[in-house]
Amino acid sequence: MRASFYGVRGSIPAPGPETIRFGGNTSCVSVDAGGDLVILDAGTGLTALGKALLEGPCGKGAGRATLLISHSHWDHIQGFPFFPPIYIPGNAFTIYGPSHSADSLEAVLEGQMSPHYSPIHSLRNLGATIDCRDAPIGERFQVGDVTVLARANPHGRTTALAYRLEQDGRALVYASDAGYGDGGPSAGVLALYRGADVLIHDCTYTPEDRQARADRGFSSIADAARAAAAARVRTLVMFHYDQDYTDDDVDALRDRCRGLLDEAGGRDIKLVAAHEGLTIDV
Repeated sequence: MRASFYGVRGSIPAPGPETIRFGGNTSCVSVDAGGDLVILDAGTGLTALGKALLEGPCGKGAGRATLLISHSHWDHIQGFPFFPPIYIPGNAFTIYGPSHSADSLEAVLEGQMSPHYSPIHSLRNLGATIDCRDAPIGERFQVGDVTVLARANPHGRTTALAYRLEQDGRALVYASDAGYGDGGPSAGVLALYRGADVLIHDCTYTPEDRQARADRGFSSIADAARAAAAARVRTLVMFHYDQDYTDDDVDALRDRCRGLLDEAGGRDIKLVAAHEGLTIDV
């Protein structure tokens, strides 16, 4: 598997000279698993991914991909109407998300394409075939040759799904927007993380900002470091930075996270700060 980052910010896009190195687009990661393409979240980074995909089968109406949506806050879905491959007949996309039914997931995506906000009034007006499904929490399901398992993390007044992708004995975990309680991840979520080759984890805040904004449901770098160390992952990837943090702030966040990871017993864990354009082989 190969993970590529197209959006690494949280809450709202943050373009500008102070975010140019890490990027200002919201959450979107693509995972190339041989013949299978998995897309994690559909923030504004999805637009750049879509343009890149047009150079392959998606540009010819023969594209296939699966989108795994962690939750439906705007910074995780707002790139969907601007994803060029969905307008090309013949392409097909399966979308999993944390809904009570596949119909409600479709309604959420259509809601942001209302005529009040968008000239596209319905998913049925798109050229591509869109198949919305409820992600089965705690049950493994297949996306081609990739085995997927989802667990729910607390995220303020709602939840966000964390996903584990496994293929050929390798594992990648995506855990954005995690607002743990004092005890850290639940036993089920910690098991989801355990032994992952790559853990992409919410690192929205410094510990101080996390304490001041605890009701927003995000992780600090300390939360991420403790989770990674407890789960004995091989690589921790920092992700979902606060939109107000400059590139220099993220540099400082990474340096401080390294120390926190060492203190938590994770000296052998590699640390990477995600940025747009980064590609990691799992």
